[in-house]
Formats: sequence, C-alpha cells, structure tokens
Amino acid sequence: MSTLTSSPPAPAPARAGAGPSRRHRRRTARNAAGFLLPFGILFTTMMLAPIGYAIYQSFFQVHRQGLFGGAQTIRFAWFANYAAALRDGDFTASLGRVALLGVVQVPVMLGLALLLALLLDSRSARLRKTFRLTFFLPYALPGAIAAVMWSFLLIKDLSPFTGPLAAIGLHIDFLSAGWIPVSIGNMITWGWTGYNMLIIYSSLQALPGEVIEAAALDNCTGWRLAWYVKIPMIRPALVLTTVFSIIGTAQLYTEPAVLAAARIPGASNKFSPIMNTTLTASQADSNLAAAESVLLALVTLVLSFGLLKFTQRKTADA
Repeated sequence: MSTLTSSPPAPAPARAGAGPSRRHRRRTARNAAGFLLPFGILFTTMMLAPIGYAIYQSFFQVHRQGLFGGAQTIRFAWFANYAAALRDGDFTASLGRVALLGVVQVPVMLGLALLLALLLDSRSARLRKTFRLTFFLPYALPGAIAAVMWSFLLIKDLSPFTGPLAAIGLHIDFLSAGWIPVSIGNMITWGWTGYNMLIIYSSLQALPGEVIEAAALDNCTGWRLAWYVKIPMIRPALVLTTVFSIIGTAQLYTEPAVLAAARIPGASNKFSPIMNTTLTASQADSNLAAAESVLLALVTLVLSFGLLKFTQRKTADA
C-alpha cells in the first residue's frame, strides 16, 4: 500500500536584477535627507540667501529729499545701478588693476608651486617632510599679520632689499604708487605658493608607480619625466589651483587694506574691487555696492567657468 505525501511548494525564484523594496528606498532617502539637512540649511541661509538679497537690492535706488536726510523713497531702478557702477572710474580701474595683477602673479605663483612640488617628488629629494612644512608655513600665517610684516620689510629706510639693490644702481621704493602692485603680488605669492604646492604635490604622489617605472625604463628621467609624464597627468590639479587662484585674486582685500590703513603713500583705499565696494557701502549707498558685488561675481564666474570649459575642450581634442 502506497501513501501519497504532499511536499511544500518550492519558493518562487527571485527575479534577476530585483532592486530593494520601496520601503527600503524610502528609508534610505530619509536618512540621506537627514544628513544633508544641516548643510542645506547653512548653505541656504549663509550663501544663497545673501546672494539673492544682493541681487534684489541691486535693482533698487534710494532717493532722498532735502540736504540733511529728509524723506526717503525706494524705487525700482532696473539696471541703473549696474550702469552707474560701470561708469564709476574707481571701480573699473580697480577691476583693471586686479586683472593685471592676476595675469602676472597667478602664473608666477603656480609656476613656483609646480617647481617646488616636482622637486619634492623627485627621487633625489631629501628631508621632504621638513621642506613641505617649511613651504607651507607662510600660508599658516594670517594674511593681515603677513601684510604688516611685509610692509615693514619693504619700507625704504628699513628694508633689507634696498641696500643690495642700490649697490647695483637700482633705487627702488617698493611702497611707492608704481611699485605697490608688485609688492602686493609678492605678498600673495609668498603666502599662497605653499598652499598650491601641497595640492600639486598630493596629485603627484597619487600617480601610478608603474607609469613612472615604465618611463624610467624608456630612459625618460629627470626633467623629461616631469615635462612629458608627470605634468600632463596632474593637469586636473593644475586647473583646480588656477581656478582657486582666479577666485582668490578677484577677492583681493587684506594686503591692500592693511597698506592703506598704514597710510602708505602709494596705497589706495580703492585698490581692489572689494575695497571699492566696501567704501561705497559705508557711504550709505548699499544698492550701488550690491550692483558692484554682483558684477564682480559675474566676472569671476565667467573667468573660472571659461577656464574650465577651455581645458575640457583641450582635453577632449587631445
């Protein structure tokens, strides 16, 4: 006699490629939102809201009646503040000064940073940690203190540089009106070369060792290795430091402000666009100052974004 036994049905095979359940996805999204919420609040309140408020203020003008601050009327002015900013000779001159300073100083600073990084990355380099810290120390010094220090070092009667230069027939006053941009460029280069050097050096350290060894086997060493192998491979780091330098140059304030506060004859309180905008705001014309700030931000955005697009096109063509 045979008995029939029923076995439980086999479980259905899981569908291939089935993703997580809807509940799991919702929980993941809530967790991600919880982590991002503090940053989103800070970014919105400290970055986006001030930018939006500055753009909003730049489209209004305050009209006062009477000589001693009578009734005030706020009117929508369209682009009148932007036109006034572009007609302001001091503001446009400050843009030109900073642009000329950036064209000369940024390549010099990044060239020095690249040279120092390549020297530290070479096989024959010794005491790398010591030199890396030494090159970075100027960046660790606050900008205002560095500017005060350099202002004393560049005073004609106290400077250690004027004597040797006068011995070869060069009588230079580094704090005169003609030499102030050079002195400010020197301060920026001294303070930021080490910072950019660390970024480039970190990129060099991340290069694959087998690539360097293969180049060495092909008798590509020394400066040939640096020029044909290392520099092309760290192009993203060079682009990054260039963009940072453009933004930093556009935001130039500390060095010329310290020199102007010290009553240096060649220093002006309208040297840079930010200094000019700050002075305009202190003269109770915040709407015009907002327009100048927006114009400066647009110029910085165009230059930075233009450089990124140019390098991306070059990389794609290569």
